Amino acid sequence: MQTIGLIGGMSWHSTEAYYRRINEQVAARRGGHASARIALQSLDFEDVRDCQLREDWAGAGELLADAARRCEAGGAGLVAICTNLMHKVFPAVEAAVSVPAVHIADAVAALAQRSGWTTLGLLGASWVMEETFYADRLAQRGVGVVVPSAADRAEVDRVIFEELTQGRLLDSSRERYVEIMRDLAGRGADAVALACTEIGLLVGPDQAPLPTIDSTTAHADLLVDLALAPAGMDLAERSSMRV
Repeated sequence: MQTIGLIGGMSWHSTEAYYRRINEQVAARRGGHASARIALQSLDFEDVRDCQLREDWAGAGELLADAARRCEAGGAGLVAICTNLMHKVFPAVEAAVSVPAVHIADAVAALAQRSGWTTLGLLGASWVMEETFYADRLAQRGVGVVVPSAADRAEVDRVIFEELTQGRLLDSSRERYVEIMRDLAGRGADAVALACTEIGLLVGPDQAPLPTIDSTTAHADLLVDLALAPAGMDLAERSSMRV
């Protein structure tokens, strides 16, 4: 099994979910006392959030690139960013290491394809919903998106940064998210991509009005697939095992 490099702490609440899911999957697949080999670099989210608010994406990219280098130095055979939004700086992370970097949107797209969903409602931070870096990655895999209205996008973003990334899970926000999901369904979404790694902590599949793709779970599962794949396979071959 390869060591999985995780760039986490953005927020630590979802990083904890990654750690748990990866280890649960390794234990289920390998049995016995098996657990995952993980090299974790947990960043101070205050530093990253400051870069976000100042839109200093170059600075944010260097923070994450440095963390990726430390993961590789710690033995990681592949690395992943444990947040959707910070895939805005994925190119900087990918360029910083010699091992594969695994994009979260590829995991989301692969699950959508396996389920026969071609249009996803996209819920995440404002940059994820309003810019193209995430939707373009999905489009490369044949998956389109619809996004909430401007007012709903503002509310989704507010809940993420004022509540979810601080560990606050409010019933009122869950109800509002469900309303927004219903609107996305009415505008053609086959399913909803929870493209913020904390949203799955707020809205579970039994609470959503249409199918959901929890990006945290999808990404973690793909990382396990890749880490457990037979030696000698390249990243494309290993990824195709789940597509």
